[in-house]
Amino acid sequence: MANPNTSEAIETLAAEIGENIYIDVAKWHLYLQDAHLHTPLAERLYPLLTEDNLSEDRVVQILQSIPVKLGGGKREVPLVDLLPMQCQVNLLDLLEEFQRKM
Repeated sequence: MANPNTSEAIETLAAEIGENIYIDVAKWHLYLQDAHLHTPLAERLYPLLTEDNLSEDRVVQILQSIPVKLGGGKREVPLVDLLPMQCQVNLLDLLEEFQRKM
């Protein structure tokens, strides 16, 4: 079973990501919380923070590894392809700030 403190930290990180990071589809902003992508993303990013292994390259690799189903699952697109560049920058800033507060 996961450490309760770890679970709480991941939930906090997920909430931060969900409220601040969005995907852009036809100029519509869908926040990751509404797309139910914030928790899986936080679960994959959290180890980077605890292992002091945070880097832009690692974050991009994780974003590339998360498939987002479109059209009822007819297509899958990597999350990185749906995030505007500014959201990627904001995500990295958010992660750095979160890591500082740990």
